[in-house]
Amino acid sequence: STRVFMQQMPVTLDMRDHGGKEKVVSLPYDFPASSTEQPAMINAGELYLWSGNSLVLFHTSIQNSYGGYVRLGYIEDSSGLQTALGSGTATMTFWR
Repeated sequence: STRVFMQQMPVTLDMRDHGGKEKVVSLPYDFPASSTEQPAMINAGELYLWSGNSLVLFHTSIQNSYGGYVRLGYIEDSSGLQTALGSGTATMTFWR
């Protein structure tokens, strides 16, 4: 899934706020995923694929009880991420 996402780069996405802890966007295509996970803890800065075609960037660390996640990567220094993204929709560009 990470390789497929990287092949789409650079890509600019308008990601909407969800629950004040993450930014989410539904992508127009499904990613291949051989397995999913249910991480007990998700840290700020982690990027996941959820439910096959939703890209999720967490800007707040949370306890998690949901499954269906595929970890794509993370932001090494996530300090200030929540402030930078704000509370509404954020336009983000992903590149490699």
